Amino acid sequence: MENKKEGIYYGYIMVIVIFFIITIVEGLMYCFGIFFKPLQSEFGWSSTQVSMAFTLFMIVHGLFYIVTGKINDRFGPRVVVTVCGFFLGLGYFLISRINALWQLYVLYGLILAIGTSGAYVPLISTINRWFVKKRSLMTGICSAGVGVGTMIIPPFTSRLILSFGWRQASAMVGIISLVFLGIVAQLLKRNPDKLHPSNNDIIQPETKILKNTHESFSLRQAVLTPQFWILVTAFFGFGLCLQAVMVHIVPYAISLGNPLTQAAVIIAFIGGASTFGRVVIGAAADKIGNKTVTITSFILMTSAVVILIFSKKIEMFYIFAIVFGFGYGGLVAMSSLLVTDLFGLQNHGLIFGVFAFIITLGGGVGPLVAGYIYDVSSSYYILLLILLAVSTTASVLISLLKPTSISSLPLGHRE
Repeated sequence: MENKKEGIYYGYIMVIVIFFIITIVEGLMYCFGIFFKPLQSEFGWSSTQVSMAFTLFMIVHGLFYIVTGKINDRFGPRVVVTVCGFFLGLGYFLISRINALWQLYVLYGLILAIGTSGAYVPLISTINRWFVKKRSLMTGICSAGVGVGTMIIPPFTSRLILSFGWRQASAMVGIISLVFLGIVAQLLKRNPDKLHPSNNDIIQPETKILKNTHESFSLRQAVLTPQFWILVTAFFGFGLCLQAVMVHIVPYAISLGNPLTQAAVIIAFIGGASTFGRVVIGAAADKIGNKTVTITSFILMTSAVVILIFSKKIEMFYIFAIVFGFGYGGLVAMSSLLVTDLFGLQNHGLIFGVFAFIITLGGGVGPLVAGYIYDVSSSYYILLLILLAVSTTASVLISLLKPTSISSLPLGHRE
């Protein structure tokens, strides 16, 4: 028996709750570049040493995406966000007490990595279960939290650092995130199977959707398809470009003579543009297809890198940020939708978790390579050429994607 639910369909409440959780968690992830120079100033660590903390973070939190995606498939997002929110708050609070490089690696590379893994993958996988006709739009709205968080949290954190010092700022951020996430996580629900849909935008129980629309691959079946490897290779490049920029854009702007407060605004511009991009591109994808808008988004990122090569004054960095942010926002919005298109919903959390891990591997490589290049050459020019080549290649790879089917797999792998 289905229980009729009066009033607003809970799926829309889920969109709001997920949006705010992603805003906080992903915004905090992009604060690393804000702490970069203060850490170097106090401890004298090189760019490579500090960048390694972010590399460890990306690899570990990517691995835990697989874990949290699997747990979310079975138990739902409330448990995942509650536990991971505790680790996130604890990690930032303890970072305020560090006195050695290994402590930064443990706290940022492990504790904060676990905390962050409880947001994007399990929550975006969850919202895929609540909508059909507006799935791309609702996913875009939820993922817009990344952009809003990037726009708000790093500038806010930079003000805290200037006012109270980086240690107190880190402790304050930890306490706020711990309390907020612990409360709002209790509003999350796994799926709408026990709710009565009020309009045809909303899905019926998941098994009906899978039966009526497309096949559902297991992880083992998905990795046997060439489409999986085309997709993860392209998005590995996306992760590399994205995190190299997000970690080093502030140090790069400062190295050209721009002050910290103006350089921090670059990240805010990226966040604002990515917010707009997620919603606009998500809405467009419902009409013209996920593949087309994904290619367009990669082309925008490539164009942004060209702009960055010629950027010297802060105004040019802001133009770069708008173009880059719009393209990057679209790619974030499309990532889970492409997994749904190709491999279905039944094992979406696990497959998307593996996919996200590959993205984070690229994200871990990017900042480390950038830091090494700067330490060796005292310039980011070679890095920018690498990013240009990577983003161009990714655009080409996405154009090769095509629908796949379990029937195309070897006989022994179709069940």
